[in-house]
Amino acid sequence: MACEQNQSHIHLASKVGIIGAGISGIAAAKQLSGYSPVVFEATDSIGGVWKHCSFTSTKLQTPRCDYEFSDYPWPERDNSTFPSHVEILEYLHGYATHFDVLKFIKFNSRVIEIRYVGGRSTDNIQHKLSSKTSTEYGNLLKGHPVWEVAIENNQSQTVQWYAFEFLVVCIGKYGDVPKMPSFPPNKGQEVFQGKVLHSLDYSKLDKETSRALLKGKKVAIVGYKKSAIDLAVECAEANQGPDGQSCTMVIRTLHWTVPSYRIWGLPFFLFYSTRSSQFLHERPNQNLFRTLFLALLSPMQRAISKFIESYLVWKLPLVKYGLKPDHPFVEDYASCQMAILPENFFAEADKGKIEFKKTSKWWFWNGGIEFEDNTRLEADVVLLATGYDGKKKLQAVLPEPFRSLIVDDSGIMPLYRSTIHPLIPNMAFVGYIESVSNLHTAELRCTWLARLADNVFKLPSVEKMLTQVTEEMQVMKRTTRFYKRHCISTFSINHSDEICEEMGWNAWRKKNWLSEAFSPYNSQDYIDEEEN
Repeated sequence: MACEQNQSHIHLASKVGIIGAGISGIAAAKQLSGYSPVVFEATDSIGGVWKHCSFTSTKLQTPRCDYEFSDYPWPERDNSTFPSHVEILEYLHGYATHFDVLKFIKFNSRVIEIRYVGGRSTDNIQHKLSSKTSTEYGNLLKGHPVWEVAIENNQSQTVQWYAFEFLVVCIGKYGDVPKMPSFPPNKGQEVFQGKVLHSLDYSKLDKETSRALLKGKKVAIVGYKKSAIDLAVECAEANQGPDGQSCTMVIRTLHWTVPSYRIWGLPFFLFYSTRSSQFLHERPNQNLFRTLFLALLSPMQRAISKFIESYLVWKLPLVKYGLKPDHPFVEDYASCQMAILPENFFAEADKGKIEFKKTSKWWFWNGGIEFEDNTRLEADVVLLATGYDGKKKLQAVLPEPFRSLIVDDSGIMPLYRSTIHPLIPNMAFVGYIESVSNLHTAELRCTWLARLADNVFKLPSVEKMLTQVTEEMQVMKRTTRFYKRHCISTFSINHSDEICEEMGWNAWRKKNWLSEAFSPYNSQDYIDEEEN
């Protein structure tokens, strides 16, 4: 239901509004601090998924030196251990405090509606959207309000309206809206006599409650990505001893898992995270010569993937448990689905505390889960690690005709530089693309966004932006069957190069050609020289 508003009660608090205070939101607030932005955070704290979607066992998937802001290094950045979610939250709070970002944030402020008031009728906008002509996108700051945002205070339940020239949406792809499986009639969770929780609900439980939920129970965990793997370990740890029950992972699609960041003794970054290694992969807008050259190098690209797969099959009991994927490793890396295993994952499987069931279809019966092969699994608790649907969050608050533009026909958000939708005026989206380090990806795009707001450079025409977005989508589709995750990991350095060039920065950021070719890129390479 639309919110009633009184024009006299609309707050013109700032030129810039930011929705969300996760890593993308606080990065945007820092980079756009010159405009004194207003940041709306639905909860009572910063941190996003690290605060609200983490488990006791959740740790960072990359080394800490690859997950840091360019101007705020970790205190012990050479520490080789993977930080826990608690350490990451402390780091994010340190960043927000150091750069005085917290003063911009309105906590417990949930966005319930957004309205376009940009001066054009929606009929004219619809015509522009359908024609997709070579018109200019225009300045991010128009000098007058373009968007009005309705904010509900979680504590007082009051609604206030705010008007902004420019709106940055940083609510992300994860959290808030769980992706739930669908079932045939009379085969959904309503027939199940046990307890069903999505991983989002489980993450809100304290340690004692979650342990009591799992201890001594027959647990089924649906999924095989990072959340599901973490849940399986927590379930196994809660069921130690002779009276403990095993938990069963119900797996539809297998993915490659990695025990550490070394492959046959070599650091993992050598294979995919250097400029020379990414030279072996297709990138957008490459010329004919490079396309032909890549065709000649394709055996080397496959050989690298096979080399990594051989190590994983040797190191891990994937064949023993029927967990070896049918697709190449590079497809999981190209879709940002490579998961780092907890140290004791297969140790618990060897003790019988974690079991596996591969299936493409399943449904509920009153005592648990039934599979397409007519076998049944008894369960007291079913945990759904089936992901999130962040696009639905956006579609719930955006007005038409923009709501229908959020996702294209292929199921991807068509964003120029992973940030600007060419057909949605004066709005940016940060945190909707994935890479090896989502924090670095978000920060660099927020830096780019701040310079765009300052008119340091201009955007190409709407038509050229759409062409660029389409080219990136085609590259992803040709690289991995899991392209809907919108991951740029195999051409992330080239993506950053183009952003740097647009900002007027030197794209090659290393000190010498040897480092440029064989050292991994991280946030420290993108320090703003004007601020240092």
